[in-house]
Amino acid sequence: MSTPSSDHLGDLAAAGVSIWLDDLSRGRLTSGGLAGLIRNQHVTGVTTNPSIFQAAITSGSDYDTQLASLAAGGATADDAVFAMTTDDVRSACDLFAPVAAATDGVDGRVSIEVDPRLAHETGPTIEQAKALAAAVGRDNVLIKIPATLAGLPAITAVLAEGISVNVTLIFSLERYRAVMNAFIEGLERAHEAGHDLARIHSVASFFVSRVDTEIDARLDAIGTEAARELKGKAAVANAQLAYQAYEEVFSTPRWRSLADEGARPQRPLWASTGVKDPALPDTLYVTGLVAAGCVNTMPEKTLRAVADHGTVAGDTITGSYAAAQATLDAIEDLGVSYTDVVDKLEREGVAKFEQAWEALLADVAGALGRD
Repeated sequence: MSTPSSDHLGDLAAAGVSIWLDDLSRGRLTSGGLAGLIRNQHVTGVTTNPSIFQAAITSGSDYDTQLASLAAGGATADDAVFAMTTDDVRSACDLFAPVAAATDGVDGRVSIEVDPRLAHETGPTIEQAKALAAAVGRDNVLIKIPATLAGLPAITAVLAEGISVNVTLIFSLERYRAVMNAFIEGLERAHEAGHDLARIHSVASFFVSRVDTEIDARLDAIGTEAARELKGKAAVANAQLAYQAYEEVFSTPRWRSLADEGARPQRPLWASTGVKDPALPDTLYVTGLVAAGCVNTMPEKTLRAVADHGTVAGDTITGSYAAAQATLDAIEDLGVSYTDVVDKLEREGVAKFEQAWEALLADVAGALGRD
């Protein structure tokens, strides 16, 4: 009889889930903390977003020297933020370069997001995505583009240029299918343009915890026993059905023709995996979403929780599709509109990142003496 493993993160990686950290700061880079997570905790990538950079740059003194140099050079707040964030991402890409080499580029990835104020503008998103890719200048960077309606054609256009993309702020199953279509169309165009498809990578960041936060609040308002029994179940069910859609799309003849040319599938990435409700298990959005070919990007608090007690018992997604659909149907039957929920979450997600970016720019302008 085998003894249970004590390396829960190792078990997660062995099940086919890539473990990425949802955080980046200069302090993590210079202190060796991020290198330690790569070495000891199976971390194989990093994701960032405007809120993460706002917290990193406006806390402590790690960026003071660069800010002083930028101020002396007459940089604007936008210029300074672009320089600081691309510098951090470039350094992280270099740190993860051995992981990228060992996995043929599948892991060892570092994400940087386009200016969130461009979320509803296709052309400017394309141009900034290209500018970010050029500024970072590393093959293992992923440019994050939101899955708004304006973002979808931008995703296609950027991939068509041979640039790897992390599609972010996906909440609904319908939009996720549109994202996968945008990805495939982008690869088709890249192939026509002569790009090596094997060098183009992509993940689709499907947000998890915020779905429970919004739906559970509505279930609380209903207040019945049936409503209470469904709390904490919608987010995992939604993600499980997303994985079902992923399996369907990447088994079609259209996809197989690209795969024959060396294309890699766009992997589902579980984002927003930190549990917001203390009544729920703190590893729920990790241990409940285990299947081969996924990425799970976690804040360090969740990473530590999984390491301590996140027992991984194998695949927890495939085979659960009927139950997942029944869960969402039961919630809809109680009067909670799935469409209304996911539309609201997208609006709020874009707004949250816009607010963080504006706050960051204001703080940096003050540090530069430009306020």
